[in-house]
Amino acid sequence: MEEQSISLIIIIGCIIMSAYFSATETAFSSLNRIRIKNMAEKGNKRAGLVLKLSENYDGLLSTILIGNNIVNIASASLATVIFVKLLGDEAGASISTVVTTIVVLIFGEVSPKSIAKESPEQFAMFSAPFLNAFMVLLTPANYLFKQWKKLLSVLIRTSGDSGITEEELLAIVEEAKQDGGIDEQEGSLIKSAIEFTELEAMDIATPRVDVTGIPVDADKEEIAAVFGETGYSRLPVYKDKIDDIIGIIYQKDFYNQVYRGVCGVEAIVRPALYVAKSKKINVLLKELQKNKMHIAVVIDEFGGTMGIVTLEDILEELVGEIWDEHDVVVQEIEKISDQEYLVLGNTSVEKLFEELGGEEEFESFTVSGWVMELAERIPEEGDVLYYENMTITVMKMKDRRVEQVRIVLEAEVMEPCAASF
Repeated sequence: MEEQSISLIIIIGCIIMSAYFSATETAFSSLNRIRIKNMAEKGNKRAGLVLKLSENYDGLLSTILIGNNIVNIASASLATVIFVKLLGDEAGASISTVVTTIVVLIFGEVSPKSIAKESPEQFAMFSAPFLNAFMVLLTPANYLFKQWKKLLSVLIRTSGDSGITEEELLAIVEEAKQDGGIDEQEGSLIKSAIEFTELEAMDIATPRVDVTGIPVDADKEEIAAVFGETGYSRLPVYKDKIDDIIGIIYQKDFYNQVYRGVCGVEAIVRPALYVAKSKKINVLLKELQKNKMHIAVVIDEFGGTMGIVTLEDILEELVGEIWDEHDVVVQEIEKISDQEYLVLGNTSVEKLFEELGGEEEFESFTVSGWVMELAERIPEEGDVLYYENMTITVMKMKDRRVEQVRIVLEAEVMEPCAASF
């Protein structure tokens, strides 16, 4: 009887160790390395040990698996001996297998892993000292497993790319927002920063037809009127037409020199920065900073002016709209009801589909271009088009551009690109 009591105590100890190894495996595979690294940098020695162990994850994993197998086999063997003595060979072995499996599954696997999953960093720091000692003890075995892994890596070629993709990083940010780790504004800023390098100059440029510029031969009263009406502090200067922008004039230079009659307009024209439409805006930002400029002229493949990009345009892609006292706040997408929206033609297609849902599969950047792409011609006021579950009505036109559309979300998907004129 005393022998069975000792065996029972050993079995309980093995199950406790099984729970320890199972929880440790889950903790180290689920912990937040950035959080642990920050704790280690603040002087937490346990966090430093966890970071050190996690950097040798192969050795860590083999140590945990060896330890877990040892205690599970030991507990199963001792339990079989006890049950065989009590119930006989056949019944004892069968009942021992069932009971041991259930006990180990509940108390040695599922429960400890669930607990460790809730607080992986805390449990990893709790388990690190013993695990570190056990890893040292099993160094020879871990070395053999390391060599075996190298052999398998040679025999079975696998992709060495273990980096985080942009999509995965965005998913992490979204998860952090849902968990309350970061707020909505912080999440939007991080998302904008991640997507920042993907944007090109043509994606954010003010179209040529919307660019306010002045001819180089304009008189000072005309120029003063443009500065006054627009509130701009800088204006592009062109020769014959807006396609031929020769530079930029600053409001302060104009009033200090030209308006006082000190010199002509050409004397205060500063060089413009010309960039290809495919220029990444993160690169463009550095160029503007380097050249101490605020405006870049975007050139198309034919050498003509496609539009302009300002420093403010680039910064708005990171932090959202920046309003000043001269800006008129315009609501690009006005929600009339859950199914009806009024949308301005210069709204980006990407923003529209983010608001309404659906897939963006068009070359156009603005709603105006998207509607023309659907219609396959220049539409007229009152034209109705269909795309997916959207009924699109052209409400306003201006200079062959779509100024405003009404979009109604239907219950059923409409036939794509069908239109009534």
